[in-house]
Amino acid sequence: MSVTRRRLLARAGGFVAWGAASALGPAARASAAPADPAGPVRLELPHPTGPCPLGVTELHLVDRTRRGPWWAGDAAGEFRELMVSVWYPADRAAAEDGPRALYMRPGAAAVFGAGAAKILEVDQGAIDWAGFGTHARVAVAAASGAGRRPVVLYSPGMYNERTLDTTAVEELAGHGYVVVTVDAVHEAHAVEFPDGRVVEPAPGLGAIEAGADRSRAALEVRVADILFVLDQLAVLARGGNPDAGKRPLPRGLGEALDLARTGMFGHSLGGMTTAEAMRVDRRIRAGVNLDGPLGYDWADPELLLPVARTGLDRPFLQMGAWLAVPSGRLPHTHEHSPSWRAMWRNSTGWKRDLWTEAAEHNAFTDYQTVLPGLAERLTLPEGLPSRMTGTVDPARFTVSRRAYLTAFFDQHLRGRHQPLLDGPSPLHPDVRFIG
Repeated sequence: MSVTRRRLLARAGGFVAWGAASALGPAARASAAPADPAGPVRLELPHPTGPCPLGVTELHLVDRTRRGPWWAGDAAGEFRELMVSVWYPADRAAAEDGPRALYMRPGAAAVFGAGAAKILEVDQGAIDWAGFGTHARVAVAAASGAGRRPVVLYSPGMYNERTLDTTAVEELAGHGYVVVTVDAVHEAHAVEFPDGRVVEPAPGLGAIEAGADRSRAALEVRVADILFVLDQLAVLARGGNPDAGKRPLPRGLGEALDLARTGMFGHSLGGMTTAEAMRVDRRIRAGVNLDGPLGYDWADPELLLPVARTGLDRPFLQMGAWLAVPSGRLPHTHEHSPSWRAMWRNSTGWKRDLWTEAAEHNAFTDYQTVLPGLAERLTLPEGLPSRMTGTVDPARFTVSRRAYLTAFFDQHLRGRHQPLLDGPSPLHPDVRFIG
């Protein structure tokens, strides 16, 4: 495989790939939480703008119809396990109590932080990843009296944890959605289970040559995971408890789910997963792809995903940055990407293609606000934030990305027309409508 092709496919990762080099962009940040200057850095994520207080709970799910993926080593013979988080509008009185949710479980944060420290060139332990400030309370009662609420699933980029777009997840939950974030066990950097086990990426996946074969192997497992999660949410909505350990559920959680109004979004490989899951399962009524290719190779038109060849008959939004090609790079839009072009031509449902020139691949994740925040407290490699997230104003683009996600699901899961989706807005000058 050529160096260029390996570089194209490496973009799917988080701390394994950092985007194209560019000049350091404008400063913006997740706000720094008060801390001992000599202690680890903790950041406060941007506050959600919706009216609903937030609750969150974890589910440990076991699929007894599947074994671990063939590349999972010793775990390949074990039943497939997943960890998911369910974010939901909370009872207002209950939301004043209960512990604040951690950004990551401590064991997962330690593993993740060790890898991040090498890339960020900081001391191990300089950043308290578990201690980042979220805005949800753990396992508090769900809000009552508002009826069942639409459900949105989230799938992160390759090797990334389910926490890495908490900024967007909290925004949706604050506007009345139940949001379910799904870890890719044996692929993500670190997944911690309730018994304290931390599962890191399976060596077998890394042994597959970086490229189409690795993307295909990971995607196949992820799509099956999403279908299983949908089944378990149905158990929850019927009043059951799908948690493997039968840990108590927040009061009213099952009654809050309206699975007839289910959507999904994802970043990079998670965007690929969203599209493919929609192709094979009509329970997902609307989806968003955040800068993910729709081919097993970023630029090879012969390696399209099945969904790019068939298209979709349901609403699908694509938001892109840049597409690396052998001659340089092009806007990641349906006008330039072979896979996005095929999807665009073959889809008969509602569709939009939005492009942000000043963004990079990881601008569609929490890195957009976290990296500038860290740069205010720590000395990071020069230009690192802009290589990962671009020169777009981080705070402004975070507002825009949240706004378009919320508007999309409001229009297609709640049936509320959103003028924001009709054309360019002066409130969001970084976002261009391609179609």
